[in-house]
Amino acid sequence: MFNPILGILASSGAVAGGSYESIATVTVGSGGTASAEFTSIPSTYKHLQIRALVKATNAGGASGLWFANSDTTQSNYYSHFLVGNGSSASAAAYNNPYSWSYSDATFAVFVMDILDYGSTSKYKTIRTLRGWDNNGSGNISLESGLWKNTNAISTFKFQLDSGNLAQYSHVALYGIKD
Repeated sequence: MFNPILGILASSGAVAGGSYESIATVTVGSGGTASAEFTSIPSTYKHLQIRALVKATNAGGASGLWFANSDTTQSNYYSHFLVGNGSSASAAAYNNPYSWSYSDATFAVFVMDILDYGSTSKYKTIRTLRGWDNNGSGNISLESGLWKNTNAISTFKFQLDSGNLAQYSHVALYGIKD
């Protein structure tokens, strides 16, 4: 069966040819949680991939992804996106890690690639395919990001700027070999 997400990644010439290995998974229990955090990420992979199904406990919560050693210096993060809803499209860029807004009405999905996460000689590049649907309303977006730091990524935290990740939210981390 054809998987459109993997087809898009494969056509981009990126990481689809590599071998994927599960590293860790966070599944949110009752009551929600403030963040999904991954620590001690092994340096044995070429790239990382995050696959997530997430929902906010409050309407309009935006999400962020903080990297190595919980770097919260906002000027180190850049995000860009192109989003469409079937009748219009828009684009924007931000100097912060918050690029995605979530509804409390439905789950959103995303697949994020973090390229060359272990490199200590260049900034880290991120690309994401994200979408959600709520019985006809919703959107899909193609996003990119930059973490302006040459440190290897050994930890990261996915969190909302307000509220919690709702019960049944699921964030999985994969390592991608060459």
